[in-house]
Amino acid sequence: MPKAAAKTVSDAPPEALPASYEAAQQELEQLVSRLESGQLPLEQLLSGYQRGAQLLQFCRDRLDAVEQQIKVLDQGVLKPWTQE
Repeated sequence: MPKAAAKTVSDAPPEALPASYEAAQQELEQLVSRLESGQLPLEQLLSGYQRGAQLLQFCRDRLDAVEQQIKVLDQGVLKPWTQE
């Protein structure tokens, strides 16, 4: 009988993207805390790092999209932030 191939981290289905920037940020903060604890096995460290990179890219993409919208609203000129 042939043995089933062992699942590796790269075989795992990608996790769904968060519903919002805030949800991604919260998940990323929790993930960083777990990674920094030093209590995770090597495979979980690797998958955690990969998920963190995915969440970070999601957040960057959202911020870039908002910046582009602001540029459109300000006729293409990004104005400096000032508090009044």
